[in-house]
Amino acid sequence: MPLFSKDLGIDLGTNQTRIASSAGVLVDEPTIVAIAVNEQKIVALGKEAQNMYGRVPENIEVTRPLQNGVVADYEITEALLAYLLRRVSGPLRIFRPRVMISVPYGVTSVESRAVHEAVLQAGSRDAYLIQQPLAAAIGMDLPIGSPSGNMVLCLGGGATQAAVIAMYGIVSAETLRAGGMHLDEAIVAYVRKKYGIIIGSPTAEQLKFKIGAAVPQDKEESMEVQGQDQVSGLPRPVTLTTGEIVEALQEPLKAFIEIGRRVLERTPPELVSDIIDRGVALCGGGALLRGIDKFFTKALGIPAYLVDDPLTCTVEGAMKAFSLYPFLKRNLPPV
Repeated sequence: MPLFSKDLGIDLGTNQTRIASSAGVLVDEPTIVAIAVNEQKIVALGKEAQNMYGRVPENIEVTRPLQNGVVADYEITEALLAYLLRRVSGPLRIFRPRVMISVPYGVTSVESRAVHEAVLQAGSRDAYLIQQPLAAAIGMDLPIGSPSGNMVLCLGGGATQAAVIAMYGIVSAETLRAGGMHLDEAIVAYVRKKYGIIIGSPTAEQLKFKIGAAVPQDKEESMEVQGQDQVSGLPRPVTLTTGEIVEALQEPLKAFIEIGRRVLERTPPELVSDIIDRGVALCGGGALLRGIDKFFTKALGIPAYLVDDPLTCTVEGAMKAFSLYPFLKRNLPPV
């Protein structure tokens, strides 16, 4: 059976869900679903549902089944996974795939069981869980099998995770249930407070990546967006600059720094010296924010660098974990 069945790695994220096989990344879809409220029926998933966000009548609800990295709605998560697995394996899955699926570090047994059951019910033959920082480190080809320290910072949409890894396991780690989506919320709050304009999360995300940065930039850029005046309720344009976005993001970014500091404080000194030599690897969608490497380098006092494939290293690592399973199994989350 294993000869004919397919092995798949899944990175189940708050913002995006990715599926990879030995051939590479097969699926990269937003973790978002549109539901007809009256019928309790799914009408769209992934990119199609994302395009509906903020643009639908009252009887349709656009929702994210994962919140802060964990399953908030079991049935919708199962339906989304089933849809994506059908796309990968086809409708007639005679040989159902084995799946290695990522979960945030430190999830409870209830949360990990929800993910495990959802992926089994969605159509997989066997399901294994792997912590996201560990999967990311494998996807980056860090030497995690050696007794030297490797530090990874995963800046996801719903959770931020810092971990020190050695000997195929996590030595010290922490998860903050806040991520890139909270940066978007900070921009929304800043624009409302300073200009009295209400903008949506998709607009805030555009501002963050098009003109935003974690540290002040030499070149000041600007971008005009349309918002709703919170007094009159009428549309009104507002022009924002890079400096304003940097200012808006400082408070949530400080929280990201704090978990990195706490993890380093709990790390044995021998491993810290390795990390100082090797640096801190940054991955996840939040790592694409301009200047984030300089921000972490200055705040932690250790060089931080953006990895080659920050968005896909976790799903690629989940796939590669099958070949390392004999070494990893004692350190993977129980289900």
